[in-house]
Amino acid sequence: MLCLKTHLSFPFRIPSSASPKHLTHHLRSSPFRSTIKMTSSTKTQAIEHIVLFKVKENTEPSKVTSMLNGLSSLISLDEVLHLTVGPLLRNRSTALTFTHMLHSRYKSKEDLEAYTAHPSHLGVVRGSVLPIIDDLMAVDWVADDADLVPATGSAIRVTLLKLKEGVGSSEVVEVIRGIPESFKQISQLTCGENFSPARAKGFSVASLAVFPGERELEEVDSDKELVEYQKEKVRDRVESVVVVDYVVPPPPPPQSASL
Repeated sequence: MLCLKTHLSFPFRIPSSASPKHLTHHLRSSPFRSTIKMTSSTKTQAIEHIVLFKVKENTEPSKVTSMLNGLSSLISLDEVLHLTVGPLLRNRSTALTFTHMLHSRYKSKEDLEAYTAHPSHLGVVRGSVLPIIDDLMAVDWVADDADLVPATGSAIRVTLLKLKEGVGSSEVVEVIRGIPESFKQISQLTCGENFSPARAKGFSVASLAVFPGERELEEVDSDKELVEYQKEKVRDRVESVVVVDYVVPPPPPPQSASL
């Protein structure tokens, strides 16, 4: 467990020094994958789906590329509104050292279930993902204002909270939803209670903050007085936290024809 009295900051940040050195190769050399079908003209409700992967140490880069290509190809499924996958910018968790993230959106829980059970998805997971990972974590929540599609180059901070026993999630969710009022650098923030506990390791509240770029994300972290004020609002209710930062990558290049 993490002691939040020393590690919690906005959005519940954990020191970046926790990232193992052996992950550097994967984080810097693995290609990015991002694809979008979603429009952003009006506010709409959507299902947020986050999967965090820990790639095994010394995995061949070609196998990591195969995993990213396979996951990226799932944008072709009718149920998927938005999908991006690639290496993390920073993993701020000391206990769960993930290396890669997938973020996707769906119109409904039923569409997410259809995606999860689709043969193409199962084939990628079994053939390209499971053989090269040591750990996996997934959370899902309802986003009421998913009006902005994270553009290429946007910075994303995903925060996952495990609440103390007896603490209600609704109060914590409301506190997090009010954060953009203090941090104007945030372009969009969605937050909710995780409704898929099987692979969430006990984390019940999730949020996704979108920033125009890395600079705006760093600006938020540098405002230490305001950060401290925000973290005090939930510190006593939270048992542990996972925070990862991620930059939305460009779409994959078109596949060249075989000769």
